[in-house]
Amino acid sequence: MHKILDEDYLDLLVDNTLANNFSGKHEVTRINDRNSVIHLPGERFDMCMLGNRFPYHIFPSIFTLNSLVSLEKSGVNAVQRNPNLALFGQGVLIGFVDTGIDYRHEAFLNADGTTHLFSIWDQTIVDGTPPSRFNFGAEYGKQEINMALRDTDPLTVVPSTDENGHGTMLAGIAAGHPNLIKDFSGVAPDAELVVVKLAPAKRYNRRIFGIDDTVLCYPESNIFMGIEYIMSVAQRLNRPVVICLGLGSSQGDHDGNDALAVYLNILSTTPRVAVCVSAGNEANSRRHYQGELEVGQASSEFELRVGSSDKNFSMQIWQKSPSRLAMQIQSPSGEWTEPIYPKFNSCVEYHYVFEPARVYLNNIMMEEETGDQLILIRFQNAESGIWNIRVIAIDNLYSHFDAWLPSGNLISEETFFLESDPYVTVTAPGNARNPLTVTAYNQNSDSILITSSRGYTSSGVVTPDIAAPGFELTCPVPNNIYGSVTGTGAAAAHSAGIAAMLMEWAVVRGNYTTISGRDISRLLIRGATRWDTMIYPNPIWGYGVADILGTLKSLT
Repeated sequence: MHKILDEDYLDLLVDNTLANNFSGKHEVTRINDRNSVIHLPGERFDMCMLGNRFPYHIFPSIFTLNSLVSLEKSGVNAVQRNPNLALFGQGVLIGFVDTGIDYRHEAFLNADGTTHLFSIWDQTIVDGTPPSRFNFGAEYGKQEINMALRDTDPLTVVPSTDENGHGTMLAGIAAGHPNLIKDFSGVAPDAELVVVKLAPAKRYNRRIFGIDDTVLCYPESNIFMGIEYIMSVAQRLNRPVVICLGLGSSQGDHDGNDALAVYLNILSTTPRVAVCVSAGNEANSRRHYQGELEVGQASSEFELRVGSSDKNFSMQIWQKSPSRLAMQIQSPSGEWTEPIYPKFNSCVEYHYVFEPARVYLNNIMMEEETGDQLILIRFQNAESGIWNIRVIAIDNLYSHFDAWLPSGNLISEETFFLESDPYVTVTAPGNARNPLTVTAYNQNSDSILITSSRGYTSSGVVTPDIAAPGFELTCPVPNNIYGSVTGTGAAAAHSAGIAAMLMEWAVVRGNYTTISGRDISRLLIRGATRWDTMIYPNPIWGYGVADILGTLKSLT
């Protein structure tokens, strides 16, 4: 079994200049020219290896799904009915890095019963033939998928499934074939699909951040490799590609400095490559707190309510230079830790006397990816009730800080900040500058979804970019049936279909053959629908509502 799939190893995501330090000591999986994964034996695991031995940023962030299990609103039908346009995504690839796909579903079959997919890379399969660039998982091309579809038992030929359904739903929204009886059509039904089924996070990568083994989540490193696979297919075929990410993470500084955001920034400036990212569904989850310390103010306190089902979890406090903060935590029984001051290479393990809880505290003077101060708090066996967090000014300077709890299903709704703030909740990598970050609105009432994460970034850069339909979109679900999906992941898939239509117009039809993802993002921003009652950009709607007809009109 490859170390990527081996639960007895912890994966670290490192820059290739650092990978050489591990070579010969540990197995290394190269991702691309910039990043590699180091596989450390789990027997060396301890909670304070984060801080004492390795910096925070090389532990892969953990991502969750951004949707919960209409076309006229985006101008799609008007464009497709126009004989001079008639854009359906022909000649374009759309890539999904998600939970997989039910390739047997009729939404992904051509009229002759053959597949609408170009290939699948299932990272979870142990005994298959992997892609040429990677040495784990199993790759299935169009020919093998068609053989499976002709077989009486397709899964004996191509045993890749989508147990969750999230990937199937998003792929269908972007490029599923129409079903008039079910009132369904993908946005770009002529686009061809490249699908990556992600391997979930392993136990040690979960444990370092206090994540339960039963929660469905994915490490940043596997997402990296999935994107690299999609890019390798597009390059081999010399075809334009749109990559859709319907996942998100509340780890990081919320300013686009994490490794995945940096990587997607570069990809989005590459000709004929577009990236659509979901903004997240964290606005009303009460998992963000904003605080400040005025000049001369000694300290500030805020409260965290911990639910009975959330025994193990993490929390992050980020604070930008030049000021510095110390911190203390008070348990529900009233016991305080001693003040923890910022340091390099430090981890404090604190055992409470009057209750079984313990916390691991990393007050990182300068987090390496950002240069900002990070206070990482990891709870073990946390008592339910109200926990009090005190931040203490070290310098006589103004300080603004943000605290975030994990996203999605990593914790329950019972754990939240008592004085929460719905803004600055766009999940990574939605804070990246160049990809298209998409929020979701109710296309029936023209109202934003209350769950849709809000901008801006922590430094005030505009995000999300646009809003797209994301309320109860009809979509295929596993076992050849149809359902509906709500959330920003669905909106990102809808926008990926629109981006594929623009790719067809620009590249396939020769109107703008060097177009990049950043160009597509800016074109969609330019052509977005904006209402007179609202000021744009704003942290809820971004620059407006996606409208491909408006985009094409703006080019005349």
